[in-house]
Amino acid sequence: MIPIKNALISVYRKEGIVEMGQVLTDSGVTIYSTGGTARAFREADVPVTDVAEYTGNPEILDGRVKTLDYKIHAGILMRPGHPKDEAIVAEQGVVCIDLVVCNLYPFQETVDSGASYEDCVEKIDIGGPTMIRAGAKNHEYVAAVVNPGMYGRVASLVASNGGLNKGLRKTLAEEAFKHTAEYDAQVAKFFEKQLREQQ
Repeated sequence: MIPIKNALISVYRKEGIVEMGQVLTDSGVTIYSTGGTARAFREADVPVTDVAEYTGNPEILDGRVKTLDYKIHAGILMRPGHPKDEAIVAEQGVVCIDLVVCNLYPFQETVDSGASYEDCVEKIDIGGPTMIRAGAKNHEYVAAVVNPGMYGRVASLVASNGGLNKGLRKTLAEEAFKHTAEYDAQVAKFFEKQLREQQ
């Protein structure tokens, strides 16, 4: 069992996320978030800290760079109980992230809508898969949630137990890697089709 104290939440589809955030904050979890997700929390009076406020670096390039930050990924990838890791993050003012909740820009939906090449490329998510993969890699210490259907269960377990067990974290990691693999496959298929049509 690892306790959940800090959560990084950045989602495109926001159904159920406010409810999850409310349960988490009521359980003493600090939420870090970005853009529209942070705005949704604020509108519902759920306490939230902007990622930009935490990192000291604003969102730039029309939102292309938000969570691609040293302090974010050190917080996700650090190993609690490892003296070197703990010394480095303490020195750098890094917060240990125990829970990553993320779903991705709707790339395939954008392609299927007949959107332009440029619009499709803009919907290739970079920061989201990076956060998801980091959390899933470090599942010994972090839970990475990509499925909105899991929001309620995860929040309920944090509320009742204070954390999540290793078996669930490993299950979530498997789901997370499948999710990013399918997403990358969609992007690769898009470029394959573009190249084929140019021939």
